[in-house]
Amino acid sequence: MASSSCGGDTARLLACRDGKAAAHLKLASVFVIFITSVVGISMPVMLARIFQGRPTYDKVVLIIKCFAAGVILSTSLVHVLPDAFAALSDCHVASRHPWKDFPFSGLVTLIGVLLALLVDLTASSHVDSHSITPPYTPVGGQDDFPTDPKKSAEFRVETAVLSVSCHDRQGEELVKVKQRLVSQVLEIGIIFHSVIIGVTMGMSQNQCTIRPLIAALSFHQIFEGLGLGGCIAQAGFSFATTTYMCFMFAVTTPMGIVLGMIIFSATGYDDSSANALIMEGLLGSLSSGILIYMALVDLIAVDFFHNKMMASTPFLKKASYIALILGSISMSILAIWA
Repeated sequence: MASSSCGGDTARLLACRDGKAAAHLKLASVFVIFITSVVGISMPVMLARIFQGRPTYDKVVLIIKCFAAGVILSTSLVHVLPDAFAALSDCHVASRHPWKDFPFSGLVTLIGVLLALLVDLTASSHVDSHSITPPYTPVGGQDDFPTDPKKSAEFRVETAVLSVSCHDRQGEELVKVKQRLVSQVLEIGIIFHSVIIGVTMGMSQNQCTIRPLIAALSFHQIFEGLGLGGCIAQAGFSFATTTYMCFMFAVTTPMGIVLGMIIFSATGYDDSSANALIMEGLLGSLSSGILIYMALVDLIAVDFFHNKMMASTPFLKKASYIALILGSISMSILAIWA
């Protein structure tokens, strides 16, 4: 959403620049975008609740999550990263030091990737350190161990089965913790992106730009909500936590729009000022790096290479790949308008 050329189209820009009309459109967009955000993020969560307990539950959640991964990957590469590059390449910024001397958007994207990796490693280490298997302690003395060879063999089999069962439960618990961490970090990256979109739109005084953006961003929030909602659904949060995460996603862009309007009123900076473009470019690059890492490493790689259910069901793998492609295409098409 980085804007503006430094010359040309001046008459058109002046004709479209109407602060009062733009304010009315922005206030309407706050309510429209909030409703579409709620619809988008609630759909996968509600679907997961409906199918919970049924034999197809795990497969449905997996396909939703693969669609979500495509949406998140497309968001980062087709929407966020190009906007960040455009903001820092704008002539208002690129003509100044140090912005014209170094590709800061690429550097900050790299920092975002490394930051997401650091959070992943730190959290994984913390989980591993708090899930050590307790050491084996004998139940009794030699008298408790069956002396009959047949009973002795049965005893050893039962002990092995219990050990494997405990190990499986512990593994499932670790997977759940990892999924919750992924959902939370993903929401942080998406919130960065949503704030940038909202603030940029809130600072804009160009009604010709705002009007089509309302429709485009409404669809944008629906698909992004589907992406995040799919991950939240699989993570198995409590009802209160799920509600909180959905609410935070839904209000972030509207709050960003209000914040942008306040910033414009207080400073006079619009979305084409150099300082606004620098902030948009840096935050967008950081958000893009986080989302790229999460989509490729924690969503796509985990499901396609480390998911036993997908490995044992070729049809499910094909369906998941198609869902990934559909998610990517759906979000990419929206780049035509926003």
